[in-house]
Amino acid sequence: MPLPIVIFWFRRDLRLLDNAGLYHALKTGTSVLPIFIYDTDILDKLEEKKDKRVHFIHDAIAGIQEKLVGLGSTLQVLHGTPIESFKRLTEEYNIAAVFTNHDYEPSAIKRDKDVASFLNSKGIPLHTFKDQVIFEQKEVVKDNNEPYTVYTPYSRKWKEKLNNFYLKQYPTQKYFTNFYKQAPKRLPSLTDIGFQSSPPDVVPTTLDEDIAKHYDKTRDFPAIHGTTKLSVHLRFGTVSIRHLATQAKELNATLLNELIWRDFYQMILSNFPHVVNGAFKKEYDNIPWRNNEKEFELWCTGQTGYPIIDAGMRQLNETGFMHNRVRMIVASFLTKDLLIDWRWGEAYFAEKLLDYDLAANNGGWQWAAGSGCDAAPYFRVFNPYLQTQKFDPELKYIRHWVPEYEQLTYARPVVDHGMARERCLKAYKVGLNK
Repeated sequence: MPLPIVIFWFRRDLRLLDNAGLYHALKTGTSVLPIFIYDTDILDKLEEKKDKRVHFIHDAIAGIQEKLVGLGSTLQVLHGTPIESFKRLTEEYNIAAVFTNHDYEPSAIKRDKDVASFLNSKGIPLHTFKDQVIFEQKEVVKDNNEPYTVYTPYSRKWKEKLNNFYLKQYPTQKYFTNFYKQAPKRLPSLTDIGFQSSPPDVVPTTLDEDIAKHYDKTRDFPAIHGTTKLSVHLRFGTVSIRHLATQAKELNATLLNELIWRDFYQMILSNFPHVVNGAFKKEYDNIPWRNNEKEFELWCTGQTGYPIIDAGMRQLNETGFMHNRVRMIVASFLTKDLLIDWRWGEAYFAEKLLDYDLAANNGGWQWAAGSGCDAAPYFRVFNPYLQTQKFDPELKYIRHWVPEYEQLTYARPVVDHGMARERCLKAYKVGLNK
């Protein structure tokens, strides 16, 4: 019988430093074999085989492998379903336990339950840990122990509870000698897993302190480099939320608030999983959406005749990124001006966003539609022209992404905003019986 090993399963935590589950695995003193699974249950649903996210993951895994090889170890990368992958691993190794970090999405919870059941049948425990948020599920609750559904009191309690214990980093490097020693294994190429090269734009891997210090003054202006651009790293765990929150706490309160919003939406998803398929406020499922497919296509392709909308959608389609202020504007336009179901927009963002995260994406879309927790009221309809005057006054962002907008060839507005606003209010009143 070969000596027992412990497995650490990388998922949304693609880093060696300050990784909760990895720390606990290494600290057992048993040799730790790190693995990653290209999950076909997820990848097979991606129709676009030039997916920037898959390329980003592939690069992150290569970075981990380089560090592990330097430590005399290796990453074992599998391609298949998690159950198939663990069947192979249990045949190859004497596994004492499997360690990983929590994932709060309903499909991931089911996956982990199925994996735990399989491992349990082999006498192998699955241990999971909090890693991608500061506070999870019901760690920050009202005095009556119920989860918050409004951000402001949640954020107040979040800050009251925050102390150095929750920001303390896990010193994984102290135990790097416990990685399983074996010759480097070949990593699957993108072609091996059925994808093509599609490198994302280079994004910073560390927080720019100058940007962070001025974040509250610059974050709403899409033409300037005024945001951290770290959302994709948070999404895939290539940076530590504890490290970033520590920096934000010291540098800028507004930036810290954005990280609290992230925890808030993860908490909402954990406690109210019905938001994945329907409105948080269930009466909003009665809105009589128009769902005009031609208008949706114009929105998707950035041909609405509203320059700020078109700029945002073209930026998304080309780069996989969209400035957060513009995300709110295009979401309001789709749901309010065009009266198209927020789920259509949410699904399009899920397909295109490099930093796509179910909790934040769902929360943002339901906020715009008025159907979410602590959402914008249904009668708040962003005026694209006023938003442009306020946040892109020199039209630099628009000119970059919609160079033809001042020419006769530019698309005519798909709808009159004033008329659309009145139509929206009437439709919402009907749906909500107000």
